Amino acid sequence: MTAPAQLRRLLNQGIVVAPGVFNAVTARLVEQCGFQSAYLSGAGLTNAMTGLPDIGLLTLTELVQQTAYVSSACGIPLIVDADTGFGGPLSVTRAVRELERAGAAAIQLEDQENPKRCGHLAGKRIVPVETMVRKIRAAARARTNPNFVIIARTDARAVEGFRAAMDRGRRYRDAGADLIFPEALESAEEFSRFADRVPAPLMANMTEFGKSPYLSVKDLDRMGYRIVIFPMTIFRIMMKSAEEALLELKRAGTPTRLLDRMQTRMELYHLLDYDYYEALEAASSVVPSRSRRRRGRIRRSV
Repeated sequence: MTAPAQLRRLLNQGIVVAPGVFNAVTARLVEQCGFQSAYLSGAGLTNAMTGLPDIGLLTLTELVQQTAYVSSACGIPLIVDADTGFGGPLSVTRAVRELERAGAAAIQLEDQENPKRCGHLAGKRIVPVETMVRKIRAAARARTNPNFVIIARTDARAVEGFRAAMDRGRRYRDAGADLIFPEALESAEEFSRFADRVPAPLMANMTEFGKSPYLSVKDLDRMGYRIVIFPMTIFRIMMKSAEEALLELKRAGTPTRLLDRMQTRMELYHLLDYDYYEALEAASSVVPSRSRRRRGRIRRSV
C-alpha cells in the first residue's frame, strides 16, 4: 500500500495524531512509540537544519531531500509542511510532484505571503483568496497518485477575522483541498464553530506557547477534526534537555549525573536497526528481508 493510501485509510478509521519530526531519526522514534503518522514540521526542519527562524528560507530542494530521508527511514505516512508552495501555481505543481516522488503522503500549503511568519506571531500577511485557490487547484491537478492528500492552511483568523477564515476554508475545499487547516484559532469555541460551519475534514495544530488553547485529541475528535499535529513538541523537549545537559557538563566536567536521562547505546542501536546492517555485512550475498525489521516499543538497555 502506498503512503497516501495508508494515510487515507487511517483518516477513514478515526482521528490521526501526527507528532512533528525534523529528521529521519525522530521519525523512527515516533513510529517506534506507536504513532501511525508523522508531520515534517517546516519550523522544526528550518530551525534544526539551518539555525534560522521559520520565515520561508528553506528551498524546495532541501525540503525534498529531507522528505526522502525521513520517508525512507520509517513505515508510517508523512505529512509534509510545504509552506507557501515555493511560489505561484507552477511552483506548486513542481513541489507536489517532487514531494510525492520523495515519499510524502500529504503536503500542507498555506495562504501567507512571502516572507511568511510563524502562524502564532503577529504581523502576518495573506494572499488574496483567488491566489490561494489557484495554488490549490494546481496542487490537486499535479498529483499523480489520486490518494495523495492536499491540506490547505488558512492564516486568515489573525488577519481578516474568524468569519473570513471560515469563508476561506470553504473556498479552499471547493478548489480541491482534501483537508482544511485553520491556523491559530483562539478558543475552544472557535475550533468547535469552525468544524460546525466548514463542511470539510479538518486539521488542528496543538503547538505550545501559541494563540490556541491546549485541546486534547479526544476533544478535537468529538468536534470532528481528522488530524491533530503537535509540530514542535519533541523539538522543544529535546532542545531544553540538551541545554540543561550542556550546562551540567560545563559545571561538573563529567556527564555521570546525566546517565539516567540518556538514551542508552543499545537503545539507539535498536532504533537504528544496527543488527540488520551487521547481518547484511556478515551475509554478503544473503539480504535479510526488510519486513523483519523490529518495530517494538522502546526498551531500557544498559
